[in-house]
Amino acid sequence: MTETAWQAAESAAAVLGPEADVLASVDSAGLGQATLAALWRAALQPGPTAVATMRFWTSVAMAGPVATARWLGLDLKPPVHVPETDKRFADPTWAENPAFFALRQGYLAASQLTHDLLASGAGDAVEDAKARLATGFLLDALAPTNFLFTNPAALKRVLETGGASLARGTRNFVSDLFTNGGRPRQVDTRPFRIGENLAATPGKIVFKNNLMELIQYAPQTDQVRAVPVLASPPWINKYYVMDLAPGRSFLEWAVQHERTVFAISYRNPDPSMSGVTLDDYLIHGPREAMDVIGEITGAQKIDIIGLCLGGALTAMLAAYLTEKGDDRIGSITLLNTLLDYSEPGVLGAFTDEKTVARLERQMAAKGVLDGRQMAGTFDILRANDLIFSYVVSNWLMGQDPPAFDILAWNGDSTRMPAAMHSFYLRSLYMRNELARGELELAGQRLSLSDVRNDTYVVGAINDHIVPWHGSYKTGGLMGGNVRYVLSSGGHIAGIVNPPGPKAWYEAADYAGPDPEAWRRANSKHRGSWWEDWTAWSDARAGERMSPPAMGSKRHRAIADAPGEYVLG
Repeated sequence: MTETAWQAAESAAAVLGPEADVLASVDSAGLGQATLAALWRAALQPGPTAVATMRFWTSVAMAGPVATARWLGLDLKPPVHVPETDKRFADPTWAENPAFFALRQGYLAASQLTHDLLASGAGDAVEDAKARLATGFLLDALAPTNFLFTNPAALKRVLETGGASLARGTRNFVSDLFTNGGRPRQVDTRPFRIGENLAATPGKIVFKNNLMELIQYAPQTDQVRAVPVLASPPWINKYYVMDLAPGRSFLEWAVQHERTVFAISYRNPDPSMSGVTLDDYLIHGPREAMDVIGEITGAQKIDIIGLCLGGALTAMLAAYLTEKGDDRIGSITLLNTLLDYSEPGVLGAFTDEKTVARLERQMAAKGVLDGRQMAGTFDILRANDLIFSYVVSNWLMGQDPPAFDILAWNGDSTRMPAAMHSFYLRSLYMRNELARGELELAGQRLSLSDVRNDTYVVGAINDHIVPWHGSYKTGGLMGGNVRYVLSSGGHIAGIVNPPGPKAWYEAADYAGPDPEAWRRANSKHRGSWWEDWTAWSDARAGERMSPPAMGSKRHRAIADAPGEYVLG
């Protein structure tokens, strides 16, 4: 009955507007069903539900009198606390105007009521997380700041511009409606060109197979360290988040600090690649890249830097080669990477049996998971930042979206092969086989505890994709010495983290299973973890030498970086 009711609501939602369609398009996760189930459980708890309801009506009843008293000059506390970090209500009118004050209080009271009802109807942890996501998205969508006549800043803007902002906002809305699926644009991509001001570090394509191209970056120093570096990016996004823009590229930084750097650029999968497996990514991605790098440079050791899903594959490769008796890997760097999936954060709401089975049916029909569907899911996780802030700025305020390199990269989405993605979700998110020592790839069972390499692990304080508490657990899985670093920023800004006045990091060796105890024992350093990594990796990178040639007789340079696959 609940399933049928939500399916009907889902169909109706698809015609109500762009924000509703975002939620409907990703509800293969059963967010609506989970919400209805939580509210039903709350209804069976009359005591807590009555308390929550009474609290709501008391707050609403007090909003008007308190607003009037504040207008008369009395300094009374609002019935519902206003979070200082909520930028939506930054305009002083929300505090000074009685009508807007009462409106804000009503919205916050409704948000508190929803939170209280979900708490009283708590049951299964995964279902509760889904309910919180769904109700959080709907509350974000219904915020008074998203509507012209209940947004004082937008109304002021209309008056200040003589209506010009309203005309520009209408133009932006119509343009988004017809050219962007009805969603507000996050970024102005026109100033950005791949190979010019994105993915712009000079280099050559020295190898290509059906899965990836291998980039060798041109040296920028007279001498380089003997041990080359391989960058192993995720294929859920384009590789160039690691080579974002001049001055903001980690790979450029490494090249400028005496490293010979290679990077994998994965092909954007199409339906013909539906049967590509995680085994294929392991063998024909970083392992084959290591063969090429060894042939070009003659190096006996190769350091690997893995990011997110590419970091997980790096750890798998290290375990695979260890079991094979292959000791070519030098140091390992894992950036915002999850190896223990027992606490997967908000993504756990999308990785239960019912959700994965629905997703598998969708992928079976197309052969791939569409990048736009994944992007919509990630947008919902941070709806205020990635959807509704642009509703306000683009449509209500009449502003054009910013030209921002990270958002331009984020919009350059990729697809995922059906077989690989299904295996990844089930083996890692659902069964946590890698951390348990039960994962098998390419005919080999993988044991992270057998990997004795020195490992540098980076987590980001605001990462909602890979919570830093989860990445910290890597220290208890790897068999060698692990240095853990907690950086400023989130999942992406934590990596695109060049030295600057706002950057900070905390760093020390892994010190047992309690991440908060580790943090209490360490202090914050001003600057970027890039600098700390450089000192750590230099100590393991060998002697200085003349840079190797670009390519070799066997692996000749076949094109300029960034190559062809990144454009797909």
